[in-house]
Amino acid sequence: MKNLTLAIRTFGISALIVILLTSLSVSAVNKNNSIVHIKEVYKIIDTLNLEVDIFYSVETLEKTNNAAIVFFHGGGWAYGSPHEFFTTCQHYAKLGIVCFSVDYRLSIENGVVPHKTISPIECLMDAKSAFRWVRENAKKWHVDENKIVACGQSAGGHLAISTAVIDSFNEQSDNIAISCVPNAVMLFSATVNCIEQWCDRLLADRRNQIWNLSPAHNLKADLPPMVHFHGTDDQMVPYWSVSLFDEETRKLGNYFELHTFKNRRHYLGDGNPKYSRYFDDEILEVADEFLRKFNFLD
Repeated sequence: MKNLTLAIRTFGISALIVILLTSLSVSAVNKNNSIVHIKEVYKIIDTLNLEVDIFYSVETLEKTNNAAIVFFHGGGWAYGSPHEFFTTCQHYAKLGIVCFSVDYRLSIENGVVPHKTISPIECLMDAKSAFRWVRENAKKWHVDENKIVACGQSAGGHLAISTAVIDSFNEQSDNIAISCVPNAVMLFSATVNCIEQWCDRLLADRRNQIWNLSPAHNLKADLPPMVHFHGTDDQMVPYWSVSLFDEETRKLGNYFELHTFKNRRHYLGDGNPKYSRYFDDEILEVADEFLRKFNFLD
């Protein structure tokens, strides 16, 4: 009590609160295996601040040439939250990878879908902006700018793969001299073919752009290595569309791993809430092997 009284007299109440909060924050970090979680703004569009949640271990910043993973959540370009990848970010942060979970504009306004001015096009523009921001700021977290992976589930998978495949739809404020092409791509139940009714609805009067937005219709050679996890009973993204994508992209000489899960539906980890039902630890073990194969993970 004497120490508390002395602190109040010396620093004042406001300063004491800051000291206590800082102490609590450090304590929380230490209890979570030295995992730090911070937020930063990667883009300001109109009056909207778009943020990215960043996860890394204290030990990671003592190294150089770290790998990074940029996560894009699912939700049909209209729903979802960066929080859905937080446990996955913690998983990889403990393994020494710097993780970024991206908030992007969604095609919903006051509960009404679609938004008048936001469509999957704007979602992709934000994804590209976020990836460029990560690469531009890589040195801040001792990340090798040539070791950055894009990862996404469902519509977020579309955004992840589109940073590599789709050349158009760049934000006017972006520095396009900075590449938004990832060095590898991890996909879970990803939308690879946008020629479907939901995307068409969200595009509204810009639906003629659907072909330009679809990875399956813009495939090319020299893409980064990719791994895709998909269930045969996926009720939202038909398995055959991914199987065809696998066939077509490998014809062009691209590296593409397709891991098929019999009888699993869109949420590969359904019944296991640990990773927002996106997948489970068994699937992540295979994803980890992919990362090791291409030297993103020790």
